Amino acid sequence: MELKKELKILVTFVGIFILFYYLPIGNQRFDNAIFEALELSKWYAREHVLLCLIPAFFIAGAISVFIKQEAVLRYLGSSANKVLAYGVASVSGAILAVCSCTVLPLFAGIYHQGAGIGPATAFLYSGPAINVLAIILTAKVIGLEIGIARALFAIIFSIIIGLLMQMLFKKSDMERLYNIPVVESNKEGRKIWQEIVYFGTLVCILVFANWGTSGETSGFWNVVYQNKWYLTAFFSIVLGLILIFWFKASWILEIVFALILLVVHLIWSNVTLTFTLGVVSLIIILATGTEELKNWLSSTWDFAKQIVPLLFAGVLVAGFLLGRPGNEGIIPNQWVSTLVGGNSIFANFFASIVGAFMYFATLTEVPIVQGLLGSGMGKGPALALLLSGPAVSLPSLLVINKILGLKKTIAYVLLVIIFSSLVGFVFGML
Repeated sequence: MELKKELKILVTFVGIFILFYYLPIGNQRFDNAIFEALELSKWYAREHVLLCLIPAFFIAGAISVFIKQEAVLRYLGSSANKVLAYGVASVSGAILAVCSCTVLPLFAGIYHQGAGIGPATAFLYSGPAINVLAIILTAKVIGLEIGIARALFAIIFSIIIGLLMQMLFKKSDMERLYNIPVVESNKEGRKIWQEIVYFGTLVCILVFANWGTSGETSGFWNVVYQNKWYLTAFFSIVLGLILIFWFKASWILEIVFALILLVVHLIWSNVTLTFTLGVVSLIIILATGTEELKNWLSSTWDFAKQIVPLLFAGVLVAGFLLGRPGNEGIIPNQWVSTLVGGNSIFANFFASIVGAFMYFATLTEVPIVQGLLGSGMGKGPALALLLSGPAVSLPSLLVINKILGLKKTIAYVLLVIIFSSLVGFVFGML
């Protein structure tokens, strides 16, 4: 046994030595892939960590601290009313305009609180897949029929995938739910409408801070986009008032931080700086607040520690393999364009696989698919990629594996790939 262990260490050392010895530094494609991996990670850090992930972590932490486990079990547990559970989970994306990575803390929050694997994975898929703005942009840029098909099948997929995951892992899921410790929450006895307003405020901050442009110069979506930071600021003020009156946070601290944020914004007019200081202010307020506010911060930090390292590892690998939108990684874009041409079963299957492992930020999938269609991609594979791409990615799969385990993660991604491929093939035939 000792010899086997030592041999394993030796093989690892030799493998690492060979890897670095033959590292193709100087090869243009390899060097460019390294550059793309770092560029994608830099872009992800600038565009998604602060505005997407951090608000999502706070929401996940709030779910684990303030939402009663019995409520999660009643509405999303394995024995909950199926119509209600899957109905809520399948349309959540209409509210949450998030990518496959941002939805992860929210998924982890409800899963650890006792949501059944079926409703939880339905939410996991629908969160990034059913983005109203993305659906509208798809219909406008790529075509009405693909936009409608994307919206319809994303909802259907989330329900079917959830039901199949529940059926495949019913026994192990019941054991998990049985072993979840009961944690007392909501000690202050807030009313249900207060909890709805509180969580609704957190969700609004997440949604409006990440509201993307639809490409229109007028209309409702453009008006929201033009005023997104005013809306974000408004709901941030609402959150501050909620913390003072319902959570007994320090009103002196909040006033001081509010004045600092106002002065900083008036001097520098830098939204990123203001948002960052807002996050720091919230952390200090929670850290110096009541016991339940400290618990909220602690739970938020636990989710961050669990998810962030895996996400960045996944983004690095995804950038190395496929590059950023419009740029090549180690795999040439020409290969991808050739393999997704036409409407064969293989083209749809390959498009689903590429979508499942490539990282798409919210709305970026639309111009990418538009470019691939211009290079000869069939409409079936285009739909297959739109159904699998925004919902999963290599970074998100690493985190899902940490939460669900390897067997459930493989089952989930295979279901996404298979259903996306089949629907894409049928759609292309029609």
